[in-house]
Amino acid sequence: MVKILVVDDDETILKLIRMRLEVEGYEVTTAPSAEAAFSAARGELFDIAILDYKLTDKSGIDLMEDLLRLNPEMPVIILTAYGTIKNAVEAMKKGAYGYLTKPFDHDELLLQIRNCSEKSGLSKEVRRLRSLVDERYGFENIIGKSEAMRKVLDRIVQAAQVDSSIYISGESGTGKELVAKTLHLAGSRKNGPFVPINCAAIPETLMESELFGYEKGAFTGATQSRRGLFAQADGGTFFLDEISEMPLTMQAKLLRVLGDMAFYPLGGQRIVRVNVRMIAASNKNLEEEVKSGRFREDLFYRIHVIHIPIPPLRERKEDIPLLARHFLKKYAEKAKKDIAGFSPEALQKLMVHSWPGNVRELENCVESAVAMAHREIITEDVILQGKSTDMDGPKSFRDAKAEFEKEYLIQLLQITKGNVTEAGKLAGKHRADLYELLRKHDLDPQPFRKSDSER
Repeated sequence: MVKILVVDDDETILKLIRMRLEVEGYEVTTAPSAEAAFSAARGELFDIAILDYKLTDKSGIDLMEDLLRLNPEMPVIILTAYGTIKNAVEAMKKGAYGYLTKPFDHDELLLQIRNCSEKSGLSKEVRRLRSLVDERYGFENIIGKSEAMRKVLDRIVQAAQVDSSIYISGESGTGKELVAKTLHLAGSRKNGPFVPINCAAIPETLMESELFGYEKGAFTGATQSRRGLFAQADGGTFFLDEISEMPLTMQAKLLRVLGDMAFYPLGGQRIVRVNVRMIAASNKNLEEEVKSGRFREDLFYRIHVIHIPIPPLRERKEDIPLLARHFLKKYAEKAKKDIAGFSPEALQKLMVHSWPGNVRELENCVESAVAMAHREIITEDVILQGKSTDMDGPKSFRDAKAEFEKEYLIQLLQITKGNVTEAGKLAGKHRADLYELLRKHDLDPQPFRKSDSER
């Protein structure tokens, strides 16, 4: 129910507004002064405030500013008998949503309240989504401040506000199920069940009965009826992980179910109807799977309404220190070890690793390091034990430039068949300068002058 705070030093007006708004189904709190209103607002969160412009102890605009400091997104409507443009402009500049002149029209007040209510509800939802995603994204589970992960966060917030099917793509270990859970908790189905299934982990012979359930006697060993996972997800979210591993025969059946949201359990005679949100994920390129004939094109379009790609860890290296510290805290507490952090050399080793297993591999790496650590800091000798890592890190600018120059010169000589004059023209260099570069990189044009048959 929408809660409205009404403030006016005229008791008659307070009673009149309260009576009219309560008839419309609003919950109304009245206050005869700015002091009483501020006290009420400190103890309760209101959706809308209706304030008289001129109060005995303070102006309505001053009170509005006080209230907005408590609740910055609360819409405020100003009432006044002093209907001047100047007052209206002042009120709107300082944050008022609406402005009505006494005696005001009741229908106009209700219209402004309805508009305010929509604004207040939207603000609440945005705050809820931000709070939920920030909590899980910034600290607890989805960790990352890189631009790549900011884009993922934006997509999660947008996708959570609708009920369309979602497809999450990303390599193994990037956190696709975590994103699916966040979408569920941030959406309108948050109070319903979240039912995940890994299609790669279920044998083809059991997949239909797992998804749709079965009746007693449907097959040998079916001694009692069982609800399928689809039915268990009714009213909530059904997450199909590694959907690319689903057999083609099951893909056809799934397509029909997604179209009708209805199915027959194995051996059943009565249709089961469900209302679920579908989220699917895969570590494979589904478009390539469609082209190769391993995944149905019509099912691809059914699940691919909203696409959320999760970047691999190697493409968001700036998130590695955040993730590593998060996992360090988690496993140090679990192991009851007092470990302050990572040495610079250990962090460098983490930063230059390619992380083929992504966040999952990083978590396992940190858990192992915590288990093996015997100091108050994680040192490089316990990081990525037994795995080769390029500890030189990114090449220096000088080395990278030299490598590029040499490769470029080789390509020029190949194109011109060792003709240094022609190579110089292509490169925009004098012949003498090009010879100098060739000597610098110990390159001899002669082998490039041989004919193809001689090579």
